[in-house]
Amino acid sequence: MKSLGRSRRDFLKAAGCAMSATAISSQLVFGRDCNRIGDAVSSLQQAGNGVEYTLHIKASPVEIAPKRTVSMITYNGQFPGPLLRFKEGREVTVEIFNDTDTPEQLHWHGQKVSTDVDGASEEGTPFVPAHGKRRISFVPGPSGLRFYHTHNRAGANLAAGQYGGEVGLAYIEPREEPGAYDREVFLVLKEFEPRFSRGGDMAQDFLFPSTHDKVLEESGERAMKASLAKGMPKGYEVEYEAFTINGRMLGHGKPVRVKQGERVLFHVLNGSATEIRSLALPGHSFRVIALDGNRVPNSATVPVLWVGTAERVSAIVEMNHPGVWVLGDLDDEDRKRGMGIVVEYAGRTGKGQWIAAAKSKWNYAKFAKAGARASDPDQTLEMTFAKDNAAEEGFNRWTINGVAYPMTADSAPAAFHLTQGKRYRIRMKNESDDIHPIHLHRHSFELTNVAGKSMAGVMKDVMMLGGYQTAEVDFVADNPGLTLFHCHQQLHMDFGFMTLFDYV
Repeated sequence: MKSLGRSRRDFLKAAGCAMSATAISSQLVFGRDCNRIGDAVSSLQQAGNGVEYTLHIKASPVEIAPKRTVSMITYNGQFPGPLLRFKEGREVTVEIFNDTDTPEQLHWHGQKVSTDVDGASEEGTPFVPAHGKRRISFVPGPSGLRFYHTHNRAGANLAAGQYGGEVGLAYIEPREEPGAYDREVFLVLKEFEPRFSRGGDMAQDFLFPSTHDKVLEESGERAMKASLAKGMPKGYEVEYEAFTINGRMLGHGKPVRVKQGERVLFHVLNGSATEIRSLALPGHSFRVIALDGNRVPNSATVPVLWVGTAERVSAIVEMNHPGVWVLGDLDDEDRKRGMGIVVEYAGRTGKGQWIAAAKSKWNYAKFAKAGARASDPDQTLEMTFAKDNAAEEGFNRWTINGVAYPMTADSAPAAFHLTQGKRYRIRMKNESDDIHPIHLHRHSFELTNVAGKSMAGVMKDVMMLGGYQTAEVDFVADNPGLTLFHCHQQLHMDFGFMTLFDYV
């Protein structure tokens, strides 16, 4: 294997700066009729000088369980970061202080903002300087569940990027609220104490359709076999020791307290750097009303939520099965290590109970508009995603159409050119066996085809593309400026899986 240049070695060792992380917030459980939005949020308001919210990026210890504390970079010394509530269409000013030694980016994920605000250096957003600050103003939108997080790359530094605690929810209140629920519960799913491992791909049998493209599979398997035949090990992956919901391991946080007959709207964010998560609540089902903050055409009911990295699901649960239950991940080992939270009915006490959920498939088409057909695009952009096994000193290199985004501080020219107002279709082919949570900055896209099945009406900003599968998403070029497109799995984006659009 050829040696890396000095700048790339620096990236592998430290890219994204030395950050440690761990933090915990309050329960993030709020009623619709409650004026209080938690001490953490209210403390940000009334900042004066026209600033509605103030955020401090800082190193903090976070207790995830008794006598188990993780050190991490946080927002305002807590994990998750403060829940920020915005009004759709009403300009807001946020002041961001960076109390660390490393320049930082704060990305407003899922919002239609300018490149100056978006929080991605690849688009030209200015860094928040070390021990400095930035004041930004923007009009929040679209409405629904969004979030904010660091956009620093981590490389081989498991204390940097989203491996730490720089994740917080942003909820943009719509001009008109449907109100078909009694109260809201906000949940952030996140793992801590990461370490590198070899191989260990996640099973993908929860995705539907599960059809593999034979041509993609043969090509990907051929490339992997050739790499292994040369004596290369499988590329590094990341695994974790601690699993949390709202920064606390199962059994060590306040329960979600409910009353029989309540309709509880759960807003769920997968704030992981790398993992896909599932959630089930014994004896209950989820009526999904929004994906990535966007209302779905068909509010389908499902027994299990599957949430890809950076995806959000908003779902109503009717509390009609009294008891003390565990709302948790289907994976027994992950749940034992903390990925769950207790749901406690009024008048019931005891240890939270878990009953294994029946197997079910996650199908985006369930939430699509029945019988509808997506509009024809003005242009189709072809993309093929491929893995070069262990090609970067043991890390997998990822390419889009054969090109890896620079793994240095160097900027790259835009690979795709857009005309404002046109509708584009991105036709994606996954030539690897990995699931990719695909994210487009500063725009929302419509799912138009997943694994050969056409659909319409589901708007998102992240979608899970299965291994050896194809998908098509459409978006309208209506927000000029450089626009980043990437896999939201931290290891993948750090090692090449990014590209840029520009407007011409």
